[in-house]
Amino acid sequence: MKFKDYYETLGVQRDATQDDIKNAYRKLARKYHPDVSKEPDAETRFKEVGEAYKVLKDPESRTSYDQLGANWQNGQDFQPPPGSGGFDFRSQGGFDGMDFGDFFEQMFSQQAGHGFTRGGRRNMQMPGEDVHAKIQIDLEDAYHGAERAISLRLPETDSNGRTVQRERTLRVSIPKGIRAGQSLRLSGQGGTGLNGGKTGDLYLEISFRPHPHYRVDGRDVYTDVHLAPWEAALGAHVSVPTPSGTVELSIPANSAAGKKLRLKGKGIPGKDAGDLYAVLSIVLPPANSEDERQAYRAFAAAFAFNPRDAS
Repeated sequence: MKFKDYYETLGVQRDATQDDIKNAYRKLARKYHPDVSKEPDAETRFKEVGEAYKVLKDPESRTSYDQLGANWQNGQDFQPPPGSGGFDFRSQGGFDGMDFGDFFEQMFSQQAGHGFTRGGRRNMQMPGEDVHAKIQIDLEDAYHGAERAISLRLPETDSNGRTVQRERTLRVSIPKGIRAGQSLRLSGQGGTGLNGGKTGDLYLEISFRPHPHYRVDGRDVYTDVHLAPWEAALGAHVSVPTPSGTVELSIPANSAAGKKLRLKGKGIPGKDAGDLYAVLSIVLPPANSEDERQAYRAFAAAFAFNPRDAS
């Protein structure tokens, strides 16, 4: 009997996490399910994938497999030592109707004959895949929270077992304080299971729509504040709109363009709320009339200032 590398069967590394193993199984099982797949070896591959997953999905049975298979490589002759099948698969459930190979039954020989039957895979329940999608929300939704209706094209399994894309409209609760890159989990809104299997979950990754006034970096928010030259030079108090409401901002005298004024805790809310940064820019008034040009001449005459000399 040849040793079977269940990790290779699922296409994962030996140090794969349990989530990695589950995700690999779901992908391959859907690909090779006999009711769906058109692959010529779908029956065999589906059996191999199911056999590998049944062993590796449980940490205890995975440990037994790792211990027994530590000295073998895939394809080598394998003979487990007497009494080595030290894991009770009867406690795991879900094995009826599974067609396990000789390697599996010999490796876990102590449990052979307990609930293992050959054939009947076509009626096996298989959970639906978790589905990941991206949605855009307004920055204001992250400040206040919101209820939104979104339309997405999501995979579903039709009556013939084929995966099709259908548009669905869902009501989504946007929690206050959510950041770009975080995901919302909608339980039971993912891919449809086969033969009555549990429906997967839908994960919505959040991003923000481009905003005409704000830029976002993590929980921090940036906005430009335009000043007249005299406001920047003499100091001023100006009203600045923010996603959480208008604030009065004190502009220090001799403020330069590009200076950032920090409004602590005015960024995206949360346990560690972000900050809002007002980035100052100086806007020059036009010199269209003779009076306006004369004002600029007087301004130039009042200062011994050359911007090319400024460091």
